[in-house]
Amino acid sequence: MNAGQLKLFITPPHPCSYFGDRQAATLFADPAAPFDMRIYQWLIDQGFRRSGEHIYRPNCDGCSDCIPLRVPVRNWRPDRSQRRIWNRSAARIEVRALAPRFDPSHYSLYAGYIASRHPGGDMAGNTPESYLRFLTAKWCTTRFVEFRLDGRLLGIAVTDYLPRGLSAVYTFFDPEQEAISPGVISIIWQIRQAEALGLEWLYLGYWIPGCRKMAYKNRYRPFEVLVEGSWREEIG
Repeated sequence: MNAGQLKLFITPPHPCSYFGDRQAATLFADPAAPFDMRIYQWLIDQGFRRSGEHIYRPNCDGCSDCIPLRVPVRNWRPDRSQRRIWNRSAARIEVRALAPRFDPSHYSLYAGYIASRHPGGDMAGNTPESYLRFLTAKWCTTRFVEFRLDGRLLGIAVTDYLPRGLSAVYTFFDPEQEAISPGVISIIWQIRQAEALGLEWLYLGYWIPGCRKMAYKNRYRPFEVLVEGSWREEIG
């Protein structure tokens, strides 16, 4: 299958996950299509993201606030805060990129993170089966990147390895260790890992300037955004 043969489907309007007073719609690539990494890379470059086996992109009437963002890893330089966070903990952190299999300790960390960050939301009441359905896809090269601080499990960065870059699918961590900034540590590691592998990009998903939880992504500069079908660099 080539990209031009891929069917796309759009959902009916549904409540927006980021703005409570808005309706959203989502464009999905045909879930019955025989995906491979080449097609996935092409879709990522068109602003799509992966959730389990599903590849999607917001397609909302009158709203374009979900902006795909990627970091050109060779040009990225940490700012003062990012350097401080990394240097403070890097020597104490052990990192392992593991196959995407069920691990009770990972699942316990995930359940605690969801209970802390998304209580009562769509992700509450998860099960081991729904956890793996959300994070993995049989046609995709995925790693559960494990971060341990002084031997204690700190966080997991679910990362897809694409032909041209890494895609940060989802990160969850111990809420009691938030002061260490595990989210920042995971992104810096993914940027450096992509560069070490000779890849071009770290895809960070959607930057949503008006949403506090998603606005942090523009701190990894320089970065590129997808606007009207073309990637353009934003420096500062």
